[in-house]
Amino acid sequence: MREQGLKPPIGTQGGRQPTGEADVTIDCGWGRLIFGQTFQDPEKVIAALQEELPERRDIAVYIRNPHVLLANAPQDVFLDPSHTFRLDLGTYRASSRVPKGFFIRRLTSQVDAEAINRIYAARRMVTVPPEFFWAKRDARAITYFVAEDETTGDVLGTVTGVDHHRAFDDPERGSSLWCLAVDPQTRQPGVGEALVRRLIEYFAARGASYLDLSVLHDNEQAIALYEKLGFERVPFFSVKRKNPINETLFTGREVDAALNPYAKIIVREARRRGIHVEVTDAEGGFFRLIYGGRSVRCRESLSELTSAVSMSLCDDKAVTRRVVSEAGVRVPEQIVSTAPTAQIEDFLKRYGRVVVKPARGEQGRGIAVGLSEMAEIEAAITEARKISDVVLIEEFVEGKDLRLVVINYRLVAAAVRRPAFVVGDGKKTIRELIEKQSRRRAAGTGGESRIPMDAETERTIRQAGFAYESILPENEELQVRRTANLHTGGTLHDVTGSVHNGLVEASIKAARSLEIPVVGIDLMVKSPCFPDYHFIEANERPGLANHEPQPTAERFIDLLFPLSVPAAMRQVAAESAEVKG
Repeated sequence: MREQGLKPPIGTQGGRQPTGEADVTIDCGWGRLIFGQTFQDPEKVIAALQEELPERRDIAVYIRNPHVLLANAPQDVFLDPSHTFRLDLGTYRASSRVPKGFFIRRLTSQVDAEAINRIYAARRMVTVPPEFFWAKRDARAITYFVAEDETTGDVLGTVTGVDHHRAFDDPERGSSLWCLAVDPQTRQPGVGEALVRRLIEYFAARGASYLDLSVLHDNEQAIALYEKLGFERVPFFSVKRKNPINETLFTGREVDAALNPYAKIIVREARRRGIHVEVTDAEGGFFRLIYGGRSVRCRESLSELTSAVSMSLCDDKAVTRRVVSEAGVRVPEQIVSTAPTAQIEDFLKRYGRVVVKPARGEQGRGIAVGLSEMAEIEAAITEARKISDVVLIEEFVEGKDLRLVVINYRLVAAAVRRPAFVVGDGKKTIRELIEKQSRRRAAGTGGESRIPMDAETERTIRQAGFAYESILPENEELQVRRTANLHTGGTLHDVTGSVHNGLVEASIKAARSLEIPVVGIDLMVKSPCFPDYHFIEANERPGLANHEPQPTAERFIDLLFPLSVPAAMRQVAAESAEVKG
């Protein structure tokens, strides 16, 4: 470790003349890599960091004597709290296991670039101009790999590799791994490991001697993966510039760690704009935002701007349905569970399948979907009454679950919500597959998404011809929930750019009828590209997280504090309004 950490700059060993390039930086789109081992003067490293562009993250790597560098500019730079790991490519052993349900390939299109940015945004990483990826697709020094779903063609993850020899004639023939990111909605296991292995094998085939990477010291899951693959920690240090993007890395422990993701995304955006935040009850998601002379109390996306009447209208699903129906929004037929048995039987006969749900409740609790037998309906009513005294029986509408987030009566995000499913491996029981998938969803959503082992999950599995202890055949997919709520293991897939105008108009009409400034409108649709729909419900406290890359938190703060919007953006908005006028 001493030999590696204290070695002199490249090419100066034994008094030899430098063999590689000097003062090397490489633009990676999200920022530049500044290779410290190619610099003789630490002041030049600092000067390079000070040239960092806005909204970018430059990283000075392989810094010798970091204490000296920091002493020269303590107000500008800080020591990155990351560990460096190295894999000797001569000792690497390939895996015989083949990825299931996806494959690894090079970046090949502009669509890939946009998908990578979507994953970067979901992981709170710095995004890259899509044209940069495309311009670098054939670059010798930078290589991009993506993981593609075999069925849908979706990009599931990405990794970037830098060839040091091709970048600056590195005599050590090193290479490095950057920006390993997997979509948090991905259900296939092993995507991250497959991407790392592909990059290892790529550089090994090109004669590189080692592969280095940097990982935050508390990212235990990633560190466990790298150590499993044979990486060992080495004493190299990185330095970054103090800027808003890096703020959480140099300001100490995050004080809002107890907040859930739905409150945290708003608090982070508020602090980014200089809005004062007082967390009043982290467990409940309560906080106060203060800007100038204005103070607003919030519980996640529910604020003082939502009246008690509007909240009451959304709280009771039967009332919500009546109000939006009177406004011209299409709704499914519905009766209450206290109706005579004959009426319920007639309702079931008319529609074939029904939905049972509590009139009050959230996060999909107590909802049973696709019931076709009276015994199932009676059992579901009993479960729903544990959530609410009033239980509704509703016409079952086949289709896709579409969530539209409306803020200030404008659509901000639209996403298709897909129910939880598992993929068989021919070995594990369905119970084991659900438990494993549930752990992955919880890890990817900060503990907010899990698949419950309840009567609804058991019924869904049974209707597919299986039981909890059944072995699901290899590569066979099994949907284990009927509802697509995030809290019950569902996933969100952004469709904001393709949603039909008719659906947008219906969501805004529903929001206006409820007189609610921030709301999540749930529609059942045949396709987000078609105008047909049925209104399901309105959520007065919609989750703003997991809608990347849409600016949900930004538009929420815009609503609460219009003057916090940058002046340039306000000017653009004003000019746009004049043109439309």
